[in-house]
Amino acid sequence: MSPRSPWRSSRPDTAGRPRGRSLAASLVLPPLTALTLALTATAAVAAPSDQPGGTSGVLDSRALDELQQRASEVQRGLQDQQDEVVEARAALAEAERAVAEAEAVLTDAEGELAGYQGVVARYASAVYRDSGALTPLTLLLSGGDPGDVLAAMGFLEVVDRHAAGVIGAAEQQRRAAVEQQRQAAAALEQARARADEVGAQVARLEAAASAVTEELDAALGAVDRQLAALQQEQVEVNERTAASWRAYVDQLRAAGLDAVPAALLRDPAAGLPVPLVPVGAGNGGAQRGAGQLPGQPTSLLVLPAETLTAVTAAMDALGLPYAPGTAGPESWDCGSLVQAVYGRAGIQLPGDQAALFASTSPVAPADVLPGDLVFLGTAEAGLGHVGIALDPATMLAADARAGAVVVRTLPAEQLIGVGRPSLGQRPAADVPGPTGGALRMECGNTVYPPSYDGGRQWGGYPNGLIPPSALCPIGVGNHSLRCDAAAAYRALSAAYAAQFGRPLCITDSYRTYGAQVKLYGEKPALAAVPGTSNHGWGLAVDLCGGVERFGTAQFAWMKANAGRFGWLHPTWADQGNGREEPWHWEYAAT
Repeated sequence: MSPRSPWRSSRPDTAGRPRGRSLAASLVLPPLTALTLALTATAAVAAPSDQPGGTSGVLDSRALDELQQRASEVQRGLQDQQDEVVEARAALAEAERAVAEAEAVLTDAEGELAGYQGVVARYASAVYRDSGALTPLTLLLSGGDPGDVLAAMGFLEVVDRHAAGVIGAAEQQRRAAVEQQRQAAAALEQARARADEVGAQVARLEAAASAVTEELDAALGAVDRQLAALQQEQVEVNERTAASWRAYVDQLRAAGLDAVPAALLRDPAAGLPVPLVPVGAGNGGAQRGAGQLPGQPTSLLVLPAETLTAVTAAMDALGLPYAPGTAGPESWDCGSLVQAVYGRAGIQLPGDQAALFASTSPVAPADVLPGDLVFLGTAEAGLGHVGIALDPATMLAADARAGAVVVRTLPAEQLIGVGRPSLGQRPAADVPGPTGGALRMECGNTVYPPSYDGGRQWGGYPNGLIPPSALCPIGVGNHSLRCDAAAAYRALSAAYAAQFGRPLCITDSYRTYGAQVKLYGEKPALAAVPGTSNHGWGLAVDLCGGVERFGTAQFAWMKANAGRFGWLHPTWADQGNGREEPWHWEYAAT
């Protein structure tokens, strides 16, 4: 009969336990309570929750449920009111155009009328200059030649008919001008009334948003306090896990077994160093790469010195931020962390999850030991994560969802492979990839293409209502972002500084719901409806220092290099796409 697994923690039975609404109820019992060959009693301590990290994991709390529901209701109301505002503004613009046209017609009419009046005035002046109105009687009394009299009478008839026509046209034009003026005044009155209506709608929108902001701020405070408690529990998980690991290493050291090289443990069939015996495998044979020291009442698992060094180094990284494309010492991605800690032990590994899967010697999932690499994924997305096993239910990883290096639950349903670095590398194997057009995953989260324009919700928090405890400063002013985005921004800024001699210039980062309300009140035609801005997810920045203009060396560098750090310039903001915003950049490694 093969020995019992040497490091399976004792865990009280939680079957049938009612699922509560408190933070504690979402936690499981601890990993690494005893790395021995028999189950041992131990004190219960905090352990990883089903959601990793405590920085972006969904909180199981009534306060958050209520906050999300209220925010959803408000969002629908704001969106409905925004549609009305857009319609009202369109009607206002049309009314203003009609007023402008009416006023232009009125001006033209007045000009025409003035011209006609000038003609009549000149005619009257001529008559006055000739000593009064010319009539047949005045011509006869003047004693002129009868022929002259007849000719003059014909001329006067023509002049009178022309004068009557001019005066009639002038009167008609005057009446038309008056009517146009009346219509213009009515249109102007309607436009002003519509403008007042739009102003009232905007005022109601701002008042509603402000009232909601106050209401949600109170709920957000409660959620933030709960999140802070969860984060503290995560810190305790990290610290106690590391302490359990150190205690295990101390046991090995006391037994003189903390420096057994991997080469002496690879072939148990050929023999192990005395006094070690093989560790049983799930198939009834012996596991390669480990041994055990028999003892009563328990036996002690013996791992290679290289594995001990690597896992110890990984424990030292707990709590550091996750950021894609980084390799320490201030932040890590999942592959670079594995590569670095095993590199310290003299085992050279590739630095990305796909190459690690392809080259690491596999072992059966049932035989997973501390220090083994656990590969996670789904049938649709393929390989999506790599971490370091601590026990069958727990792993340590630079986790994209957590935004940090954390001890977290190892989801058995996502386990697609286990590799043991101490056994050396195998010939390259095929890596499971996305199927059916699915997006690939990296370190536990979806990787979006550079043109991705979709929403990036995370952590279960409403837009603009992210608890402060879930955000991290970027080291510039009061700017903050989601923790992995903040770490990636700092790495991006450092690379930018190496090129241009100064860090990135930033004007805006995470934008609270209240800040969105204020900006919308100032620029309702330009700003996003409160609760829809990408800034409200803590995943967007507005930059300056040259990046804010197309065609500059700074902008060109960002387009070429920002993607290495998970940042992109969204398609809608590109030049020629209507809404051009060269300054706006988004974190897409979500």
